Amino acid sequence: MSDLAIERAEVFVVGPQTERYTWAEGMSEQFMTNTVLRLTTRGGLEGVAGAAMCSSHDFDRSVAETLRWLLPDVIGRSPLERERLWHLLRSLNTPLVPQAHSLIDIALWDLAAKAAGMPLWQMLGGARDRVPAYASTPLLADAEAYVDYVAERAVEGFRAVKFHCWCEPARDLPMVEKVRQQIDPERMALMLDVEQRYSRQQARAAAMRLEPLAMTWFEAPLLDGDLDGYAELRRVAAIPILPAGNTILDLGQLRLGLAMGAWSMARVDVTIAGGITPVRKVMALAEAHNTSCELQCWGYTLTQAANLHMMQAYANCGWFEQPAPYPAFEYGVLDVIRPDAEGMVRVTDGPGLGVRVDWPAIEAATVARFAVAG
Repeated sequence: MSDLAIERAEVFVVGPQTERYTWAEGMSEQFMTNTVLRLTTRGGLEGVAGAAMCSSHDFDRSVAETLRWLLPDVIGRSPLERERLWHLLRSLNTPLVPQAHSLIDIALWDLAAKAAGMPLWQMLGGARDRVPAYASTPLLADAEAYVDYVAERAVEGFRAVKFHCWCEPARDLPMVEKVRQQIDPERMALMLDVEQRYSRQQARAAAMRLEPLAMTWFEAPLLDGDLDGYAELRRVAAIPILPAGNTILDLGQLRLGLAMGAWSMARVDVTIAGGITPVRKVMALAEAHNTSCELQCWGYTLTQAANLHMMQAYANCGWFEQPAPYPAFEYGVLDVIRPDAEGMVRVTDGPGLGVRVDWPAIEAATVARFAVAG
């Protein structure tokens, strides 16, 4: 299997000039960097992965700079050593930007599935061939804009929408109520994400007010680390409660949160939580607690695809997060993810991640790059 030995790694820090969004009041427009990793084996097989990083004022370089000192340990290794490499890179005793570790693991899985000639979701388990999607909003101007947004997404086939909003109860809750007055729960599921910005008192009052609106979930009302606050909120609220999913990533911490009853479901992102290798274990952990792991996918198509493969591989994830409007998230690829007329999404039938990268477009928007070779 020497042809599978990794001979070259290339990193592209991609900063396309696409529309920039915010998702909370007072947040400056976000520069969404797409850090893309390409691993090439001696036999010429390529594995790719991409992870988004949102930052104010400029495009992020931290993911790439972390990869700079991780990738030499990957050269000469095989994608068949994924578990060994994941533990090796995790044990360096230096804090990592988590997307860097994730990119290596995802690219290795992409290589392994391509070597096997299989779509990644089938190699991982093959639970289903499509997943229901919800449209994930940016911050919009006012309540009427959210009403219009939901109507537009319904025409596109969506049967669910998640609101990113001002993260101020006095504005958020009347908006959700106005949208619900316009559309029946049988036609459209609704979720609310307030980006960890409510106090415990605000979160409790909001949960009580949201309960009559048949909400699918209430996301990130408190800081992810406030496990006691989440557990207290769940004791008094009937509405399902989720964390943001960007901070508590370690399997032991996730086990503690689920055991405490802090969340109704777990939440992580494959491109943030260390890759496919650990998230497989998170999915199993959630199943052992009789719940789901609602993966987030806010990012470019490569981020969306990695998470969607996990959702199709395992049955205990209810929804795919589809950022919409689409164009800003589809830069640099030839295959995109869009819902069908029934609001369902699926990955392509190609091997591995199944996403063809538009390398000329990637290079045109690259703001920094480097390579490591054996």
